[in-house]
Amino acid sequence: MSTTSNRMPLIDALKAVAALLVLLNHFSSYGPLAAAVREAFPATVGWFYEYGRMAVQVFLVVAGFLAARALSPEGQALRISPLPLIWKRYLRLVVPYLAAIGLAIAAAAIADQWMDDEAVPARATFNQWLAHAFLLQGLLGFDALSAGVWYIAIDFQLFALIAVLLWSGRTRLLAPALVLGLATVSLFWLNRDASWDNWAIYFFGSYGLGAAAWWASDRRQMSAWLGVIATIAIAALVVDFRMRIALALVVALTLGFSRRTGLLESWPTIRPLAFLGQISYSLFLVHFPVLLLANGLYNKLEFSSTGAAVSGLVLALTASIISATLFYRWIESPAASKRITAALSWIFSKALEMARKVPGLTALITLLARRA
Repeated sequence: MSTTSNRMPLIDALKAVAALLVLLNHFSSYGPLAAAVREAFPATVGWFYEYGRMAVQVFLVVAGFLAARALSPEGQALRISPLPLIWKRYLRLVVPYLAAIGLAIAAAAIADQWMDDEAVPARATFNQWLAHAFLLQGLLGFDALSAGVWYIAIDFQLFALIAVLLWSGRTRLLAPALVLGLATVSLFWLNRDASWDNWAIYFFGSYGLGAAAWWASDRRQMSAWLGVIATIAIAALVVDFRMRIALALVVALTLGFSRRTGLLESWPTIRPLAFLGQISYSLFLVHFPVLLLANGLYNKLEFSSTGAAVSGLVLALTASIISATLFYRWIESPAASKRITAALSWIFSKALEMARKVPGLTALITLLARRA
């Protein structure tokens, strides 16, 4: 869900379509609205339920593509420490993410009064919230407070992993070779074992395909690179065919060829797709709280007709896009995120300043620091 300083219409379009498919997957999965529409349109709802989740592969490949562009545009090793970059990525993801978690907790509390449904998350605990704040909820076994938040944790892990790999590679060829090597291990082994799905290495095959597509699409690189990418992925599919990996390969090749031909920066020129692509992360974050409230209202008002259920989902989709637009403007956009981060830093500094005025506390902190 990375952003780019210069918009790329094709990437915006891919993210827009992927975000809508993920949203429709959730809309077909949770609550009485989904159940009512599924009875009337079992094939359509069943398709979104079964295949909509695969759109996550688009985000994985695009994220890998943009990570390579930002960290190693010419396939070179990362010369600076990866830690500041990882911290910056964490803040970029977590500032809007925690705001959305707050919305999800509030929406769940309201929806819980209106319906008794397994779609409503249980009341959040402090430890559960803390695990979400550090993007460790999956690793520590906590239930998710909102749908799809597992991906944010995986995205952060993937960025941290590729940054460390590129930093570890001290020469031009070794850095991308480490990334492609781990991607190959993931494609052939780790991605075939679902017990790894809380760890970045399970998804690194798709992410690495995106990174390799960026390096291969440079006109100064050998054209054979795209062939190498395709050969590795196809061989992994021959060993164990997975539709999600086939989709990732198609997206990676599309990005690679589109950059070589210039389509990446020029096509498609469809403003709604560009707009949805820009707010796709916000849409990903806020649609579940909206869906909870829509399901709660549908149940509270005791609607039962198919028309009411379809109308409810359409209104929920519309409300999600409107909410995401506002959320992007006030929370996620670079300007808003910078203001929020500055405000949090000011609060922290003031709190530290006040703590130092407490008699004996400064000496205690200094003593603890020395012992540490």
